[in-house]
Amino acid sequence: MSSDKKAAKIVGFLFILAAVTAVIGLKLYDPILIGPDYLAKGSEYANRIVLGAVMELMLVVSAIGTATTMFPILKKYNETIALWHVCFRFLEAIVITVGVISVLSLLTLSREFVAAGASVDPASFQASGTVLKAIHDWTFMMGPLFMLGINTMMYSYIFYKTRIVPRFLSTLGITGAISVFVCSLLVMFGVIEQISVWGGILAVPVAANEMILAVWLLTKGFNQQAIASL
Repeated sequence: MSSDKKAAKIVGFLFILAAVTAVIGLKLYDPILIGPDYLAKGSEYANRIVLGAVMELMLVVSAIGTATTMFPILKKYNETIALWHVCFRFLEAIVITVGVISVLSLLTLSREFVAAGASVDPASFQASGTVLKAIHDWTFMMGPLFMLGINTMMYSYIFYKTRIVPRFLSTLGITGAISVFVCSLLVMFGVIEQISVWGGILAVPVAANEMILAVWLLTKGFNQQAIASL
């Protein structure tokens, strides 16, 4: 198997791993991110929340892995854009990691709240909890929306120009990149909520692109003739 075929399979696997771990991780966070009694509930589900953090750290590894694995191929067409793609992927990974740290800090706060018992003043704990939840919410927007839109546009543009994957895939990637980037701006300015019908609709194209692209790379790989012509 050629190095390009191996790279295609690795990238395809990592795209699927990233999607699965992102969904599972967010769902596992429910006890500490959803509901008014999260300070009391969080410590009860400590192992579940830590597992959610592990899932998101796997997402971080997957994001970096896709960028570094694609870099040798993308740079054959445009090394500058390929390098930008790696850098912005790393930024996305850093933002997600900050979100993970905020959730784990929230878990620590919940443990302290429960350990303090009835003598504690809940107001100070609530204030700290609000800040930590806000940090997670903003990182959840900046990573999977804002940064993802930029990253997807970069590699989809090179895919479109080089035809190393079919044009319908690169076009879907460009469409998804624009859609999710617009979604991030709408969320930032308070026009829509990220977890909403419109947020879901705007995120569908980029999610579809990653899953279809992943399956294509696992089964078909990159177009070897197109790569050879770069």
